[in-house]
Amino acid sequence: MLNKIITLGLVLGLIVGLGAAMTGNPLLHAIARESAPLGKVFINAIKMVVIPLVVSVIFASVARLSDPRKLGKIGGLTLGFYWVSLIPAIVIGMGVMKLGLRFTPDIEMPPAEATTLPKLQSITDFLVNLVPPNPFAAAADGAILSLIVFTALVAAAAGTLARERRERMITAAEDISQALIKVVWWILYTAPIGIFGLVAPATALLGWELLQSLGVFIASVFVGLVILVTFVFLPLLFFIAKIRPIQFLKSIMGAISVAFSTTSTAAAIPISLEETTKNLGVSDTVANLLIPLGASMYRPGSALFQGAAIVFLADLYGVPIPIATAGAVILATFLVSLTVAPVPSSSIFTMAPALDAIGVPVAGLAFMLGIDRIPDMMRTTVNVLGQISAAVLVNTKNEVPMKLSSDTDDPTVP
Repeated sequence: MLNKIITLGLVLGLIVGLGAAMTGNPLLHAIARESAPLGKVFINAIKMVVIPLVVSVIFASVARLSDPRKLGKIGGLTLGFYWVSLIPAIVIGMGVMKLGLRFTPDIEMPPAEATTLPKLQSITDFLVNLVPPNPFAAAADGAILSLIVFTALVAAAAGTLARERRERMITAAEDISQALIKVVWWILYTAPIGIFGLVAPATALLGWELLQSLGVFIASVFVGLVILVTFVFLPLLFFIAKIRPIQFLKSIMGAISVAFSTTSTAAAIPISLEETTKNLGVSDTVANLLIPLGASMYRPGSALFQGAAIVFLADLYGVPIPIATAGAVILATFLVSLTVAPVPSSSIFTMAPALDAIGVPVAGLAFMLGIDRIPDMMRTTVNVLGQISAAVLVNTKNEVPMKLSSDTDDPTVP
């Protein structure tokens, strides 16, 4: 229901904006112009909650991973696969979107806000600035990536404390994140008005060119996700786990269906566990650890979407991404993709640090929110597919026997 209301805000904003652009009607222009403050309030509300929400989620996730009981061979293989496979996802998203930009019209976006954008940094400067001399000043300045590094270090240290102390800190962080998630829900309920206030003025100035660009973005994300599944996950499953692509996809069709329809990896956990153990022969130990863990921190589809969105928004606002800065963008996207919060369209909310790293106005996130239903369905499906793939591959490398539910005796037969 919320997605429909948000879409309604986008559609109304487009109607008013396009009507003003095509007819020159003074009333429509006035409505578009006077609605702009509503968009600014919406963006300010997003900025207000992003930093504490990301920090609390990161702290809880990292502190739990630092629990010695969850480390070892399985944990090492899992985290290694997560980290290594996210980089190709981000690069594919950025590369496909770079090609897709050839089909977008040239648009001159109006100024999003009066603040001075941060200067582009080299990779060296970017890495140096990741360590904040004053984490409180970093929080006040909105330097989210520096704050992420500080939070991760404190969380890792918390994970080594005595169990009682560690659990108290993790519980507090989770309680704070739950309260902040409630605030996010309240903000999202105002999203139709806020998106209208952002889209209507921009569309009144830009017209059909903006719609064409958004269509190219959605198509590019879809192509990128297909490439990721076809040339990364399915080959790994075939050559390492000896599972045919068709057999794998048939075995997890229930989880894919739930993910696609609900746009929630958490909602797909129960059926993912069932299909991973019964249809793919993954041990209960591996599945029970990796499926929930993957749902909380491994979202390759979201990483690809974020990489594509950053390139798209940078082009939309005329912000160049030179080679020296591309590595910083990939690193920023990598960090935030591991800690996507469990809220609607969370991949969009957590893009703020990566956008900040290259100087793209956060106001561009409103366009992503308005069209996010279709990309969200696609990337959530790929997220669940990747999480199940990780469980299968780790189960295989951990030398746990697998028994596939199949009509053939040999699952490797083409």
